Amino acid sequence: MTALLWTGEEMARAMEARPIHEPPAAVSGISIDSRTLKPGDAFFAIKGDRFDGHDYATAAAAAGASVLVVSEARLPALGRMTVPIMVVDEVLLGLARLGIAARERTKGQIIAVTGSAGKTTTKEALRLVLAASGKVHASAASFNNHWGVPLTLARMPADTDFGVFEIGMNHPGEIEPLVKLVRPHIAIITLIAAAHLGFFKDLDEIAHAKAEIFSGVVKGGHALLNRDDARYKLLHKLAGQAGVSHIHGFGAHDRAEVRLLNAKYLDDASLVTAKVFDEEVTARIGVPGRHMVQNALAVLGAAKLAGADMGKACEALSTLQAEKGRGQRHRLKVGGGVFTLIDESYNANPTSMESALDLLASAPLGDGGRRIAVLGDMLELGDHSRELHMKLAGPVRASGIDRLFLAGVEIKVLADAVVNEMDCEYEETADGLAGRLIASARPGDVFMVKSSNGIGFSRIVKAFLDKYPHAEA
Repeated sequence: MTALLWTGEEMARAMEARPIHEPPAAVSGISIDSRTLKPGDAFFAIKGDRFDGHDYATAAAAAGASVLVVSEARLPALGRMTVPIMVVDEVLLGLARLGIAARERTKGQIIAVTGSAGKTTTKEALRLVLAASGKVHASAASFNNHWGVPLTLARMPADTDFGVFEIGMNHPGEIEPLVKLVRPHIAIITLIAAAHLGFFKDLDEIAHAKAEIFSGVVKGGHALLNRDDARYKLLHKLAGQAGVSHIHGFGAHDRAEVRLLNAKYLDDASLVTAKVFDEEVTARIGVPGRHMVQNALAVLGAAKLAGADMGKACEALSTLQAEKGRGQRHRLKVGGGVFTLIDESYNANPTSMESALDLLASAPLGDGGRRIAVLGDMLELGDHSRELHMKLAGPVRASGIDRLFLAGVEIKVLADAVVNEMDCEYEETADGLAGRLIASARPGDVFMVKSSNGIGFSRIVKAFLDKYPHAEA
């Protein structure tokens, strides 16, 4: 039996919609894509930058949509349809209203996550950790923008125990309207770094934009801030000004309420001991790297505040796995041996680049293996781009890599800076680099691929996976 998410009457009432034909008795899901719609889903015909969902209403009906949510202005163009329809002034606004209704009916603990890096990783770790203590609803993929957040809210079942929402931005003013829909009990800022710096004057402006998350925190709620971040004091001040009742720090800092006491960094994991408010815990984190430990501290702090079982939460962290494009590792066969590919191709800023290089520096090599960094442009840095790409020379030198492959217009300044110091190859495009790079793999090597998503380094990862078979675990 299909689970009930909404009744048609509930949906119509929440969205202030005008029904055409009898509303469905049950709606099992919410879809904005006719290609992935499942029978019983409500189809919201959202108009995006490239596509208008109204053009796919017939396909959605054919795929088994229980109801179509359409705008009044586009209704005449849909012709005579027998599937139930709900007419609203604007479809995205209708979705937001449904999201508000979902938030109002839940009795679960709601957590919102933002930050310049680590948002999705932290959200996925929270999904995993909280599932040991109750029913979790969390954002799919990186659904963190003006349509992804209301969509995630509208999909939240009434019996959710924990709701986890990722909220992103690349301009000021984007977080506030979204967090006021989510109304979290707990707001996390992972860190402040030079992501999207091209749209801001400096890191303080980025901190102010991230601090918009505090405007939606419910009365008596909590803020969890990175105590090791240089902008902790600014964020603490902004949280207080926004009226957040309880402000906590996480990190290695002596005054952090969620404090790292000890960490041992292994090849494939990290072992940590931490004081989580009044409770000392130990955990094995299933993904390696210092940045993962920092994210895990935020996760443990939020789990404690949300009332989760901390023993089960720590146990669940051991099963954490890196996401595609965010540190996922592949062991691939070549020449009678095996090499490792670390996929960091989804995003990049100066801070996450340093973390990835640190991860590569500590990765174990096979006999005769080499550490090979494959780096591409960090986008949306504006006038700061040249300087910040140049500054990568220090972390690159410190990482002790054996070979460096670079691609992208912005990162050429790094190639010029280090070309006489190390084995470095540069191409303007990812596709231009791919052939020689992929053919260079040898047993024992470790490749780390890192760039902003728009550079297309995911195609390099795919080419590796297409050419070399996976080794058995």
